[in-house]
Amino acid sequence: MRTDKKVELLSPAGNPEGFYGAVHAGADAVYLAGSRFGARAYAQNFTTEELVSCIRYAHLFGVKVYLTVNTLVKETERIGLDAYLDPFYEAGLDAVIVQDLGALARIKRLFPGLGLHASTQMTLCSSYGARLLKDMGVSRIVPARELDLEELTALKHSTGLEVESFIHGAMCYCYSGQCLFSSILGGRSGNRGRCAQPCRLPYTVKGTKTAADMENYPLSLKDMCTIEHIPALIQAGIDSFKIEGRMKKPEYAAGVTAIYRRYVDMYYALQEEKGDEAAAADFEVAASDIEALSSLYVRSALQDGYYFKRNGRDMVTLQNPAYSGTQEILLEEIRRKYLTDRVRIPLSVEASFRTGERARVTLQAEGCQVSLQGEVVAMAQRQPITRQNVEKQLGKLGDSVFYAERITVQVSRDAFYSLKQINELRRTALAELEEHIRRAKGYSPAGGHAMGVPTGAVSAPMQDVGMSPEMPGWAILVSTLEQLRMLIQVSCQYPEAPVRRVYVEGDLLVAQTEEVLALRRNLPEDIQCMAALPHIVRKGEEGYLRQLLHILKRGEGFEGCLARSLDGLGFLKEEMHACRAGYPVRTDAGVYCWNQETADWLGNETAGFCLPYELNARERQVLSLAGLPCERIVYGRIPMMVTANCLRKTMGSCGKGERPMRDNAGESGILCLQDRYHKEFPVVYRCRHCLNIIYNSVPLLLKESRPGKAGDPADLRLDFTLESGEEMRRILCFFLTGKGEDFLPGSYTTGHERRGVE
Repeated sequence: MRTDKKVELLSPAGNPEGFYGAVHAGADAVYLAGSRFGARAYAQNFTTEELVSCIRYAHLFGVKVYLTVNTLVKETERIGLDAYLDPFYEAGLDAVIVQDLGALARIKRLFPGLGLHASTQMTLCSSYGARLLKDMGVSRIVPARELDLEELTALKHSTGLEVESFIHGAMCYCYSGQCLFSSILGGRSGNRGRCAQPCRLPYTVKGTKTAADMENYPLSLKDMCTIEHIPALIQAGIDSFKIEGRMKKPEYAAGVTAIYRRYVDMYYALQEEKGDEAAAADFEVAASDIEALSSLYVRSALQDGYYFKRNGRDMVTLQNPAYSGTQEILLEEIRRKYLTDRVRIPLSVEASFRTGERARVTLQAEGCQVSLQGEVVAMAQRQPITRQNVEKQLGKLGDSVFYAERITVQVSRDAFYSLKQINELRRTALAELEEHIRRAKGYSPAGGHAMGVPTGAVSAPMQDVGMSPEMPGWAILVSTLEQLRMLIQVSCQYPEAPVRRVYVEGDLLVAQTEEVLALRRNLPEDIQCMAALPHIVRKGEEGYLRQLLHILKRGEGFEGCLARSLDGLGFLKEEMHACRAGYPVRTDAGVYCWNQETADWLGNETAGFCLPYELNARERQVLSLAGLPCERIVYGRIPMMVTANCLRKTMGSCGKGERPMRDNAGESGILCLQDRYHKEFPVVYRCRHCLNIIYNSVPLLLKESRPGKAGDPADLRLDFTLESGEEMRRILCFFLTGKGEDFLPGSYTTGHERRGVE
């Protein structure tokens, strides 16, 4: 997919030094974070003054600046977002990179004209989710890193959105945005920029035929390097090449940017000279540059990411996840070339100070010119100004980006003009020249204040809408036929229990349709039964999803779906016409709702949502009172990671071989991941979707929870995944009756019920 538009090279900056280094090394755009709302909370980041200065500096050189607002935003924080963004918006910020749906809607409404980019934290894996966000005003998406080149091309072609894709740097083992590992184990949430990286720790994998019972690093991916694939990535139509690394040193950002800049330009030059095919054939990366990239803060070794493969053992740093050393000679060279001094723009100055005429200063740079007049030049009473005096004052350019290449001054012999007046003329003319240059390069400030709440304003409290018309009850998710049979048995035993809805795993419903439908007939008709979509929806899943919709269309007791991703929600929104009227869609905990703005948006798109795992009891209750029907999970294994890489394959026992995903019959099973403290994390591999789900070592259990307690209108949900029928019976009976506590799991977690996350 060749386009006339050249690819953007997008570089990271963790502090001002890194920013200037990236610009000087040839970045077309830089992404960075201010003091809040950024997914790298432990980076040095930028003060407001530093960030405004960087925006203005970048635009003088035709470089764009994108601000990361890629954390989930709590209800207590959403108003503060307005005042935080306002100075950057005024300075001409080009775009924000956003994870939170509510923040996205709010920024769209209150900051007109500001570019909206969907963060990779939104876990976008198909055109369905992308089109959903396009309707919200998003112009660019940063898809999941797990997508291959064919998927990225199809996504761009089918949506018309810009695609920004990572080409170099560290890689997460989990689909970005779906990792709760650090949060649940240590309280440091990746969704809030505080990941403690438990994926880089040693584990033992148990349950495979070939796995040796020894510690290694099965969750630690090698760093990505795609420099040898630049022709293929450009031809695929990717709009922006993104370099990872805001936590790394400025030398890394500058050094990696400079090398990629050189080879991107080289390819375009070859393409112009020889055409696409010959350019790709003649494109070659020097061994010295591969060596340089390999020595710039690389974790163990380099690999080319997911662009050309679904997953693989060769992507993992099984033996050593530590960063390799970096040659000091290389770092010193980078510092000298890109970090020591700022780039300066040559400036031509002409000035005239003639007695009886208005003083005049003319500045020229970058093809732009500014002429400014001052007060009338007076006759000197004592000491007249001299040409040398004026040249000295006009040449004092201080911290500006200019240096005086030529100064021409005409001064009357008896003229007087104060130094203060000369300095003021110079400062005003420089400021106007900067703005002319920015506008000539296509940049300008916002031109007016944001439409948001003024600084210091207090958020209006949520309205307490009271209890929903129907008293809250239970929602239950089952994953096996045994669990579904047990649910029927217990619900018949306690018919008075308010079970509102049942979710059945989509894989179970597709694989054993007739058995599931026959069992459903034994549940009361007033219990709503819904199919749970996969955690991840990618290109190639359409056939599977339409199988689910076909089952729903049969009208045999299943009447809706649980969407676990924006892609799943987007698919259902587009395909709802294929189902009968009144088709309900609900979202799971992984479609994060942390604030009223998100709840409002979900209220327009769904029949209800599930409260997230990471909010504490008070934060969840505030959202449950927002008015939209919602659920709160009070029992179940928390999915800590959803991954494209497969532990079974990494340990050498993949049952699929090289067969494509669509040909597989849907094999699934369980492995065990044991940490250094001998805690065991169940790992479910789902071959139908080629993904792993790593669950917590113990279940979430909030045993004091009952529907309607303390006036909370949320339905309570019990998730059954790995439990046997007997285990499920004991847990279900306890929650439905309040009796039998002695039969509950001995080890469990209350998650973030009390602590929440920072």
